[in-house]
Amino acid sequence: MVFKKHCLDKLHEECGVFGIAAAPDEGIDPAAETYIALFALQHRGQESCGIAVSSNDKIMFHKDTGLVPDVFNEKILSELKGEIAIGHVRYSTTGSMKRVNSQPIVMSHIYGDIAVAHNGNLVNSKELRYEFEKNGCIFHTTNDSEIIAYMIVRERLSTDSIEQAIKNAMKHLSGAYSLVIISGKKLIAVRDPNGFRPLCMGRTGKTVVFASESCAFDAIGAEFIRDIEPGEIVTVEDGRITSLDSGIRAREALCVFEFVYFARPDSIIDGVSVELARQAAGRCLARRNKVEADIVIGVPDSGISAAMGFAKESGIPYGVGLIKNRYIGRTFIQPSQGQRQRAVKIKLNALASAVRGKRVIMVDDSIVRGTTCARIVNLLREAGAVEVHMRVSSPPFMHPCYFGTDVPDRIMLMAHNRSFEEIREILGVDSLDYLTLEDLPETVEGLKCGFCNACFTGDYAVKVSDGLNKDILGGCADE
Repeated sequence: MVFKKHCLDKLHEECGVFGIAAAPDEGIDPAAETYIALFALQHRGQESCGIAVSSNDKIMFHKDTGLVPDVFNEKILSELKGEIAIGHVRYSTTGSMKRVNSQPIVMSHIYGDIAVAHNGNLVNSKELRYEFEKNGCIFHTTNDSEIIAYMIVRERLSTDSIEQAIKNAMKHLSGAYSLVIISGKKLIAVRDPNGFRPLCMGRTGKTVVFASESCAFDAIGAEFIRDIEPGEIVTVEDGRITSLDSGIRAREALCVFEFVYFARPDSIIDGVSVELARQAAGRCLARRNKVEADIVIGVPDSGISAAMGFAKESGIPYGVGLIKNRYIGRTFIQPSQGQRQRAVKIKLNALASAVRGKRVIMVDDSIVRGTTCARIVNLLREAGAVEVHMRVSSPPFMHPCYFGTDVPDRIMLMAHNRSFEEIREILGVDSLDYLTLEDLPETVEGLKCGFCNACFTGDYAVKVSDGLNKDILGGCADE
């Protein structure tokens, strides 16, 4: 039995994308650079990965389930020769873990080949898929990325350029999609009009690169240039960069959980440092703190930055109280319930010398189902902590996410229909507090766009379905 990631009570983002258009006189190997960049983006998806390259308008690719070093080796990379490359790491929220669902999606059509790598989730994928199938299309995958590729190809048949085809396709797509696309000699980056998922552009010499996070640029020695704007289509061809506005006006809604948990702390997203955002959340929590304690600890990894911010603001010493096993896979084979219950001990262990006899403030980024949090509290008590006070660097999860984040149905969320006191009792902590909705904007001060907090408020930026054929109306500006 496959034990999925969210059973460990952590959220997971769907994917990470990367693209590179190499300058011909700089001696850069696009496939090799993409391989390195995907390493830097591995935290965004561990189920499968792939690279596609274009040479003389022909696309070659390799993809499979597994981590980047498991899927690629020197021989495979040496065969992926071309001037343009895109890469993808995947965690499935739509579609199964089968190899066929790995990306990039590659298609051939009357005007040539196209390769698409997608981060996000469409909320109207079922309707679009039905429309295509009704007209004779045969799908090879169960993910919505293939739907996007089909839509672009369909529009290309009646337009003069791939950019115009993408612009027309965007009118039919609803939800989250940050894309990198190869078409002929063009590398194209696209961000949905709401800007749900991050996407940025960089450069090394004359070579242009795109990535889900700026940390991928650091890995290959590229310089961050700017973020792709919501609704923008950026094309690189023969070293020239052009930008096209989709013309679709929508409420900007970058997922705030990029800062809380998903992104690497060394990334800059839409003008905000992920590390500083997490520290700011910790400071906000500390200003609300009403308990005395001896030590502040963070739950690895994203809880650590918030814990450091808490400690600095409160004056309570910061310490390492939990040790993470960094060699464990994120997907486990769990043949029995007993082994599943021990999964937390495999992944984390309490440092008894740091917490024994102490009043501990434990900072974590979120509480989803709460099962893992309760087990971590148990670890600390078994290690000798006399008090455990939990502080959460995000507001309570109250609603599911439809835009590519692995949030369970609301009835499985710990905060659904429970008071703080009920949650505190279930977790077994001496006190509990969350970041407030009012404090949330302070954590992302300087953000160049609006953010989505629908998982806390239920205020969706686009119309979505709750699975019961009931529409939930968001605040989409073009409706």
